[in-house]
Amino acid sequence: MISPPPLKKGDKIALAAPARKVSQQELAFGISVLKQNGFEVVFDESLFHAYNQFAGDDVHRTRTLQQLLDDPTIKAILFARGGYGSVRIIDRLDFSKFVQHPKWLVGYSDITVFHGHVNSLYGIETIHGPMPLGFDVNTTESLRSLFAALSGKPDQITWPMQSISRIGKAKAKLVGGNLSVLYSLLGSRSFPEMDGVILFLEDLDEYLYHIDRMMMGLKRSGKLGKLAGLVIGGMNGMNDNTVPFGKTAEEIIGEAVEEFDFPVAYGCPVGHKPDNHALVMGREAELVVGPKAVHLKQ
Repeated sequence: MISPPPLKKGDKIALAAPARKVSQQELAFGISVLKQNGFEVVFDESLFHAYNQFAGDDVHRTRTLQQLLDDPTIKAILFARGGYGSVRIIDRLDFSKFVQHPKWLVGYSDITVFHGHVNSLYGIETIHGPMPLGFDVNTTESLRSLFAALSGKPDQITWPMQSISRIGKAKAKLVGGNLSVLYSLLGSRSFPEMDGVILFLEDLDEYLYHIDRMMMGLKRSGKLGKLAGLVIGGMNGMNDNTVPFGKTAEEIIGEAVEEFDFPVAYGCPVGHKPDNHALVMGREAELVVGPKAVHLKQ
């Protein structure tokens, strides 16, 4: 895997919106945080275009992101927010100049499309981390972890072991992201290789039966059986039907992988929540699920 150059103070970070629309007012705090950390923030009015729920139509979003991918002076692209829409433009983008001059692509949720696509097809690492729209609610620690990852020194993440977790160790490439988005990539060239990797999953605002459907889909397609490890982040705001499904999201995931013997860790502080630490996707990680704590190091 290729690691883009680490950032230093004064480098240019561009903002992009490949999915849902966003306003300048919504990004004001995030922009100020980036500037306070010593970076030059690059954006213009094209970032705030709107076409129904999207940040401009597909042609506009493709054109503006292509310009940033091609610009060698831009050292990182922070996706302003998620939502939905990245999958509509991913195949329109030309990554040839990006491959010649790799830069960090940063985000999560809908940005899982870019993690899978860039890691798998071009062998370039990306960062699963906080996005400027949410900087105002992110914890100090999660923002610090983002800037640490951008500077080439990602944190070790440690959190309490949950009783549902499965003890063990793994050392392998880290892939994944949002479960719903990852599931939507199944069968496409953007879906990551799953054999021998540590898979990270998180999700938000899904029905429990849909979590079960997606996990069954991944299992039946042979994507879970040869994992080296599984890490589960936030499973927040889950919904249920009038007749309860009867299991939590974590229990559903546990049932889907119970026949396998790789380590499984729940409660990772990553996902749609304030404590959203940065992960380097595509990079080797060491996972240790112990009797009291979980450690994830890159």
